[in-house]
Amino acid sequence: MERWHVATSGVVTALVGFASSALVVIAGLRAVGASTTEAASGLLALSLAQGVGTLVLSHRHRIPVLLAWSTPGAALLASAGHVDGGWAAAVGAFLVVGVLILLTALWPRLGTLIASIPPALAQAMLAGVLLELCLAPVHGAIAHPALLAPPLLLWLALLRWAPRWAVPAAFVAAMVTLGLWLTQHGGLSGPLLPRVELTAPTLTGGAVLTLALPLYVVTMASQNVPGVAVLASFGYEAPWRPAMTTTGIGTIAAACLGGHAINLAAITAALAASPQAHPDPERRWRVAVAAGWTYLVLALGAAALTTLVAAAPAGVATGVAGLALLGTLAASLGAALTGERDRLPAVVTFVVAASGVTALGIGAAFWALLAGLVLRVATTQRAGR
Repeated sequence: MERWHVATSGVVTALVGFASSALVVIAGLRAVGASTTEAASGLLALSLAQGVGTLVLSHRHRIPVLLAWSTPGAALLASAGHVDGGWAAAVGAFLVVGVLILLTALWPRLGTLIASIPPALAQAMLAGVLLELCLAPVHGAIAHPALLAPPLLLWLALLRWAPRWAVPAAFVAAMVTLGLWLTQHGGLSGPLLPRVELTAPTLTGGAVLTLALPLYVVTMASQNVPGVAVLASFGYEAPWRPAMTTTGIGTIAAACLGGHAINLAAITAALAASPQAHPDPERRWRVAVAAGWTYLVLALGAAALTTLVAAAPAGVATGVAGLALLGTLAASLGAALTGERDRLPAVVTFVVAASGVTALGIGAAFWALLAGLVLRVATTQRAGR
């Protein structure tokens, strides 16, 4: 009976994580230039990397260390769009992110530098990046009401009665609705079995500043740091250095296959670390292990899911993906505007990030963080006079 409870808790944890954000990942990879097969390869690589990493860390440290792909990072990709150098340059940026995460484990000063970025500005940048995707359900519901009404209504109903399942259920409803729609509109045309697509990376300054640096900051500030806090809230000390080493190596390994970044899980970590997963804290690591194995199984469906999403009318997949990010947007805005001292710099950071502007070949996320930091320094100096 105990083994059954552990297995089902792990499977549920992985299913919630996968279904809640897989569409965000696909949208992000497609936005920066990935083809359908390249995006499927990226989703496959991320699923494998986080599954293997979860198994390694949880087995070794005997605590429920759950890894995940960077959902805020995927939203950043969707907001950034095409970069100079195309998909190969984006893959190069993913490699840089992996190297930076690995350096965080090997060189503590880099982690200290990231920690010195005011949390309000990092959260404001994330909120600005998320805004466009969070508007997608509104636009999609107007453009394709028949396809988006079922998942939207189910999401709304479950928000009250079973909020944990609201987004996964909306995902399932959207896939069923889309499948029925495709039976009347030509069906699927694309790979359904898992396959990998190797991409030779190229390094460009624009991609590093537009994608790599903001992606690293967002992943650290919005995933890794909260992931440590979630584990601590349940009495576990996160193995910081091994976790950063594992996620750095995992990101590097996944990059050439199209994966953008993996990190410590935050939201789904609570599912594996809470008393609901297992009453004995010493045995909850087995739930994370079950989740890791489930991610490896879910990786087999990456190609079929990506092909299904690619066949959908424009705006349908991003409309459902936007639902998954509304909670993150709310939390980011709340964190950005809490402190009075950083409120104005945070608002400026949010506005610049939400604008989507590109200047000198560099995207809005970089300029948003720069603008917020400059304004913060200027207002701090003025207040000190």
